[in-house]
Amino acid sequence: MSLASLVRKLEQFVRLSPVDHVILNRAATERVRHFAPRVDIVREGEKPKDVHLILSGWAYRYKQLEDGRRQVVSFFLPGDICDVNVFILREMDHSIGTITAVSIADLSREFFDKVAAEHPRIVTAFWWETLVNAAIQREWTMSLGQRTALERIAHLLCEIWLRLRLAGLTQGDSCDFPLTQGDLADATGLSKVHVNRTLQELRAEGLIVLKGKTLSVPNLDRLMSAGLFNPNYLHMDHEGRQLDAVGTRSDAAAG
Repeated sequence: MSLASLVRKLEQFVRLSPVDHVILNRAATERVRHFAPRVDIVREGEKPKDVHLILSGWAYRYKQLEDGRRQVVSFFLPGDICDVNVFILREMDHSIGTITAVSIADLSREFFDKVAAEHPRIVTAFWWETLVNAAIQREWTMSLGQRTALERIAHLLCEIWLRLRLAGLTQGDSCDFPLTQGDLADATGLSKVHVNRTLQELRAEGLIVLKGKTLSVPNLDRLMSAGLFNPNYLHMDHEGRQLDAVGTRSDAAAG
């Protein structure tokens, strides 16, 4: 398994050194676990022991009421880290489940202590990851409170597509898309019937093509317009990615 998705994403913000790459690769290969689709990786109420890095597959964070009603509050894609500082909590306040078959690397407290002491660029990149995740959460709250059904779905599709592209996981205008209409309903606060109707509307307008488990976006600008999507909260363009290891502009960037 490769760390390519994580490294590509983190290096949008800070240039990692060859030693940083070695440290990340070692951490991601020492303690790897595999999960089947539609199972829990960790449940609400359990004591968190490690930070989980998604090596492959899709997962989601969710909250569930006693009567079974569920709210998906975030999706995890390959290269994502599930809560960098979660091990400081006494117990989980949410659950993390798989959508597809998933492989994760368990990152220990000792790993983070070592990184904090010896690898400041990795620390900076992890903080960027944390802040972007918080920004995504704010945007989801905006969708639930203010966007229409079509805007919610279009916005979520734009976000997922751009996050996959950032991690190098798109092919042309297409990407893997294993989410069911039930997953989309639980993430957007809509009924499955409403999600189905909205997807049909997006298809009819030529904004998306969904075939099997593949999503195609023929014209991203049009889909972004339909979802009132501003990608600024994903913070994909940074000063930091043009800086070299000691924090000065590289010759190529300066030129």
